[in-house]
Amino acid sequence: MELQGKVIAVLPERSGVSARGEWKSQDCVIETHDQYPRKMVFGVFGADRISRFNIQVGQEVTVSFDIDAHEYQGRWFNNIRAFDVRQVDPATVGAAQAGIVPGAVFGAAPAPQPAAPQPTAPAPEADPVNDLPF
Repeated sequence: MELQGKVIAVLPERSGVSARGEWKSQDCVIETHDQYPRKMVFGVFGADRISRFNIQVGQEVTVSFDIDAHEYQGRWFNNIRAFDVRQVDPATVGAAQAGIVPGAVFGAAPAPQPAAPQPTAPAPEADPVNDLPF
């Protein structure tokens, strides 16, 4: 799944040691640009991904993520883990929301689209017996 928004918080890194070795994780929060903005916290797992994504507050990003849930002591918790985070050009965000195509000239008429060919059928012959309108 994907979600685009502005990074509003980058939480401190967490680290620890498991049976597989050392690990690092970092949570970030983005806010969408919908009429009613939504917020989503997502986790980035692994020191290599944390440094590669280099997420900063104020960036416009598209987050590709997986959702999973786990149970702990009879309660269920969602886990949203990002596997890719791409920066987005902020100029294209406002244009996409307004339906503006980047590079288009303001006030210019849209380029004409070629008309689809219409099938031509022979004109039906008049039938005096069945001259019904339906």
